[in-house]
Amino acid sequence: MSLALYRLSWLLLLPVALIRLIVRGRREPAYLRHVRERLGCYSQRPGLELIWLHAVSVGETRAAQPLIEGLLAQFPSCQVLITHTTPTGRATSEQLFGGRVLRAYLPYDCLPAVRGFLRHFRPRVGILLETELWPELVHAAAAGGMPLFLVNARLSRRSARGYARLAGLTRATLRGLSGITAQSRSDARRLRALGARRVDVFGNLKYDVRPAVDAEATARTFRAWMGGRAAVLAASTRAGEEALLLDAWLRAATDGCLLVIVPRHPQRFDEVARLVTERGLVLARRSRHEPIGAAHVWLGDSLGELHAYYMAAEVALIGGSFLDYGGQNPIEPCVVGTPAIVGPHTHNFAAVVRAGIGAGALLRAADADEAVRMALGLIGDRERRAAHAGAGREFARRHQGSSERTLTWLAPSIR
Repeated sequence: MSLALYRLSWLLLLPVALIRLIVRGRREPAYLRHVRERLGCYSQRPGLELIWLHAVSVGETRAAQPLIEGLLAQFPSCQVLITHTTPTGRATSEQLFGGRVLRAYLPYDCLPAVRGFLRHFRPRVGILLETELWPELVHAAAAGGMPLFLVNARLSRRSARGYARLAGLTRATLRGLSGITAQSRSDARRLRALGARRVDVFGNLKYDVRPAVDAEATARTFRAWMGGRAAVLAASTRAGEEALLLDAWLRAATDGCLLVIVPRHPQRFDEVARLVTERGLVLARRSRHEPIGAAHVWLGDSLGELHAYYMAAEVALIGGSFLDYGGQNPIEPCVVGTPAIVGPHTHNFAAVVRAGIGAGALLRAADADEAVRMALGLIGDRERRAAHAGAGREFARRHQGSSERTLTWLAPSIR
């Protein structure tokens, strides 16, 4: 596909995108806020020169935290603008950075909207996180002389096959970037195969993310509420996985253990609550400050407390990996020393999982039933649980430093 055909496709599909946004907004009203920004129309005005960073949603925003803190410290004469695609990403940046940064939605990748965005904010430099390849945006930045970088890039085999179907457009987009850093050698190899000229390997920013200063205190509160019961955390679960894990939990001899479920998407909190009660299990909810007591399941329906949930649990099951979603971030439990079990689907974090299993920091289960059995086995074996916890901390420590390397690499272009 040529850029001209891509532009035509966007013009034709833009009404469809807006209709989808409205439909989704009926279920999730936050999507109907700031709609004009998605079309390249903005009201807020920067007072200083801008460093712009794009983080799609929650995971990317959290991963960017150490890099953004470094930018704020090293370039106090500039403002930082963070753009997002999802309301949850935007809410996360509000929680992490408050008024220290500007935030907006990235516009749809059609020419008038992209031009409106760049003309309004006029960033000194742009930074895209992970796998954000928007041809129109990259082309417009290059045409306007603005350096645009792709950092912390990851590219699974599946995604690489998809980009390869648009080989010409993908190659032109990759070569329009001012520089690329990848999480692993495998990611770099796939990017080069698609046409990227040079890709530096700096590791994964997620290893540098530290828990919030109040996370340990929150975890102590959680443990007090649990009343001494051992807890298995199902973290960042996706649609369909809660049912699998709840059924596996019912089939297992849980011996008074508590199952804590923290869904990945807030809009699914009530749905997950129904799944629990439909199975005859007693439910308590974090958002209602209900006493856990003898509840079978505690629903973690809060935002920004995932590290605290990890700290309060004996073992974690990593969501997104028990159905074909590619897995959620398995680094967070390692950082705080919570043994973690992943399911069979981890292509989004293939290099991390492979290295983590090799280091004894992560365990692999074939399905939800095996994961629950493994978790309960670890709860019953304190020595083995402590060994995995120590291995996780050491694994995370050894892979830190990506944010510092990335900041050093970006600094000359920002200056």
